[in-house]
Amino acid sequence: MSDKPRILVTRRHLAEIEARLNNDYEIVLNEDDHTMSPDEIIAAADGVDALFVCVTEPLNGDTISALPDSVLAILTLSVGTDHIDLKAAEKRGLAVLTTPGAVTAATAEVGMLLMLGASRRAHESSDHLRAGKWDLWTPTQFVGVEITGKPLGIFGMGRIGRTVAKRARGFDMAVHYRNRNRLASDLEDGAVYFNDLDGFLAASEFLVLCAPSTPETQGFINDDTIAQLPDGAIIVNIARGDLVDDDALIAALKSGKLAAAGLDVFNGEPANVDRRYFELPNVFMVPHIGSAAREARTGMGMMLLDGFEALRAGEPVPNRVV
Repeated sequence: MSDKPRILVTRRHLAEIEARLNNDYEIVLNEDDHTMSPDEIIAAADGVDALFVCVTEPLNGDTISALPDSVLAILTLSVGTDHIDLKAAEKRGLAVLTTPGAVTAATAEVGMLLMLGASRRAHESSDHLRAGKWDLWTPTQFVGVEITGKPLGIFGMGRIGRTVAKRARGFDMAVHYRNRNRLASDLEDGAVYFNDLDGFLAASEFLVLCAPSTPETQGFINDDTIAQLPDGAIIVNIARGDLVDDDALIAALKSGKLAAAGLDVFNGEPANVDRRYFELPNVFMVPHIGSAAREARTGMGMMLLDGFEALRAGEPVPNRVV
């Protein structure tokens, strides 16, 4: 029998990650890449030292309490942990490792993609072209707005928010932000802090959501906050779907209060995204691809395995949240 640590790998990964898993560990692999049920995970975890999971495998308190005693750690290919009951994991004495920093550049790039796509009507114009309807150019066709020089509000100024700010400065955008706490001046890098929510919203012709999902941030975009934005504002969400009240956002996009939205994340994703978004020409959306770059996904996997090795060696684990 192998003396290598045993890991349950619930999804298929990039070749570089699977090569390391196969070389360094004894793995139980979900060969056909289906979404494993809690009961399947519990059964497959018999005798394993760690679970290597994704956001597609929610681990609630009941599931965690039912895991075999052999399980010592949960390695999640994500920065967020809203799919894991951290209190239950802590009670069981399970270490939970995440991937902070590995997704920062890739997610910020998608934020800029969404901002540009929404502002320049990329969805409408691309559909028009692909449908073979482009037979005439006119001076008023698909006229959007420039992002250059515009005020940008960032809600949540962590690693991703600060990187969005850095990229936006390349477009001469005037950056201000709202955060749980004000940043040190070197981290602000010239961004203006708003302690006053009303003032923050009123100044945000563009608004990018980068905050984690917490009880305080859930439903941040609602009828009241939208009303305080400038007419014709554009909202981008690269955070979590539950920061947005779908009814409020859709109503504002239909009425023209908001010019457009760029969305990477959704309530009910992937199967139960609000279908009304699909009918709105002023929504530029992608299916949660924030970290979907080879460099990011490889870095995420390697960070988890490096952290697991440090955990086994009794060394500090920088990416451990529990």
